[in-house]
Amino acid sequence: MSKPAAFGGAKRAAGKTGNAGSRSLSREFALRAIYAQLLSGQDEADVAAHVREDPDFAKANTAYFEALFHGVLTESADLELKLAPHLDRPIGELSPIERGILLIGAHELANCPDVPYRVALNEAVELAKKYGGTDGHKYVNGVLDKLAKLMRPDEFKQKN
Repeated sequence: MSKPAAFGGAKRAAGKTGNAGSRSLSREFALRAIYAQLLSGQDEADVAAHVREDPDFAKANTAYFEALFHGVLTESADLELKLAPHLDRPIGELSPIERGILLIGAHELANCPDVPYRVALNEAVELAKKYGGTDGHKYVNGVLDKLAKLMRPDEFKQKN
């Protein structure tokens, strides 16, 4: 399986470095894997193994990549149900990039309380700016902002 064209030659996301690796880069690799899985339907382990072959993968937070990728795939039906009321069309009609980004953002909002909702939204918006359509980042921001209000109401009220 070759790299999806959407990911070729792009600059890497900035993020924490050090022993733990970059969570931003982990999100980028998770998006790459989710995108490939959505398009190919290949076995989850094969897709993840292919993504791990990228030399830059060593800079990512491996555990966070695994949690995102496998978490999104395991919970995709539930995550899609949570996203559906905030979408203007069926999730299957979204581009695979936007769909993957929304699933990652929804997963973080639902399962990663250590990630502030604003960080989850910002990271999703940055991925959409980098890989999505022209105004995809606006759409991603709007959908995840509505979801954050419901999933993290206490945190949302404190920050606004």
